[in-house]
Amino acid sequence: MKTTEFFTKEQAEPVWYLVDAKDKVLGRLATRVADVLRGKHKPTFTPNADMGDFVVVVNAEKVRLTGRKMTGKTYYSHSGYMGGLKSTTPEKVLASKHPERLVEWAVRGMLPKNRLGDRLFTKLKVYAGPDHPHQAQEPRPLNAAE
Repeated sequence: MKTTEFFTKEQAEPVWYLVDAKDKVLGRLATRVADVLRGKHKPTFTPNADMGDFVVVVNAEKVRLTGRKMTGKTYYSHSGYMGGLKSTTPEKVLASKHPERLVEWAVRGMLPKNRLGDRLFTKLKVYAGPDHPHQAQEPRPLNAAE
């Protein structure tokens, strides 16, 4: 009788993927990126181990949102003090200095809410423009429509 084989993070061979977010729908892009970070695209997927790959997202400032999400969706953060609730919309985030946060927040919300999710999130590199400093790793293109 065969038993289930579990893999460890030492057995994982991480690969670097390059994703161009230009004119991609944010939710569909974030879902695909989260699956690759988690390692669900590999046959060696183990839910409790970091089996995922690195993902570099470029052109985050050109990501698309469908429907009325650009003005109707609201992101909240709280400082912990009385009256410390701050809110913003995707439209304001894209117009700010850090438009890559929109992609980061979308992907982070799709990862596990524990220490494993924190480790996986460090494998995500998001850049607003087309340039990135990760040339030495030879990133592979990742088709977000797969």
